[in-house]
Amino acid sequence: MSDTSADARRGDTFGFIRRNIRQYGILFALIIIMVFFQVVTGGILFKPVNLTNLFLQNSHIVILAVGMLLVIVAGHIDLSVGSVAAFVGALAGIMSVKMGLPTPVVVVLSLAAGAVIGGIQGYWIAYWKIPSFIVTLAGMLVFRGLTMWILGGQNIGPFPPGFQMIASGFIPDIFGVVKPNMLSLVLGWSAAVAILWMQVRARAQQEKMGVVDEPFAFFAGKNAIIFIAIVGMTWALANFRGLPNVFIVMALLVGLYAFISERTTIGRRIYAIGGNAKAAKLSGINSERVVFLTFANMGMLAALAGIVVSARLNSATPKAGVAFELDAIAAVFVGGASMAGGVGTVIGAVVGAFIMGVMNNGMSILGIGIDYQQVIKGLVLMAAVIFDVSNKSKS
Repeated sequence: MSDTSADARRGDTFGFIRRNIRQYGILFALIIIMVFFQVVTGGILFKPVNLTNLFLQNSHIVILAVGMLLVIVAGHIDLSVGSVAAFVGALAGIMSVKMGLPTPVVVVLSLAAGAVIGGIQGYWIAYWKIPSFIVTLAGMLVFRGLTMWILGGQNIGPFPPGFQMIASGFIPDIFGVVKPNMLSLVLGWSAAVAILWMQVRARAQQEKMGVVDEPFAFFAGKNAIIFIAIVGMTWALANFRGLPNVFIVMALLVGLYAFISERTTIGRRIYAIGGNAKAAKLSGINSERVVFLTFANMGMLAALAGIVVSARLNSATPKAGVAFELDAIAAVFVGGASMAGGVGTVIGAVVGAFIMGVMNNGMSILGIGIDYQQVIKGLVLMAAVIFDVSNKSKS
């Protein structure tokens, strides 16, 4: 009897692994990549100054990947996000530097401009059924041209100190301690405890309803890794300059959109449309409105990415945003999203963004040329897509 139950448990475990191989695979891939570069760079990767640079340099990709995940899950794609980010960054430069508007006003107007741009593109995609590839390809060209036009081919800067703080500022320590930054420790460790508590609470509810799918060993290991990573990273950053402002923005966005995609009606509708658009329509979902809102949201996040990049560079430049759309799309696919739509998670997209970011950072530290970096990133993306296709053929 015990042998039979043991076989059943092993069968359940292997079945769970097969069903969730992408989810766990990307997490372990990130860990392996980080450990690898930590070793080959002689410990530079995990130094606080490099961790800070890692977050600052990849913040815009994480922001774009969160929005792109929803677009791809809905069965579409957006090739215009890099050009929209550059265009909105240029608008922010004109409003802030030339017109002297306050930073909060500039940020609100810039986000609104991005949402309008995304909404216009979403209108043609959702209500006129024009393929998103064509609409956003046109948008990529249009807004790249408009960026060069309104800037006159010149950079605009520097931005006021308040605007620069969006991307280059750090959380101040209200406790008055020099090092470590106690406020950063409180925020980071509280977040780690809160995430662990929510995971434990969710599993307890699943056990009560008898719908637990994840073996306890996987549950415990995954959450232990996440908890230790957050605590360790917070400690390292708190002993340097504290948590960057843009890190807080990223964390809030990831938490918000993870909640929207997993716990809200509109999130479930996005997945339903990507999984089977006709069935979703027949079930009463207003698919046109959902797709429209998805692209409006993508435009707003592209605007936020443009603000962050402009603040980090302290300049609005016509060359901003080049290849941002490719990095965001790569992060989403590496993070486990399906090309066919209907599959993917916000957390997976963020992990995918950091996989690409850590690879960029590690290869740069090692002095690997940009040509080889592009080749390696392309091979990683191709491997992720092949893995997705092979999984679908087996199922």
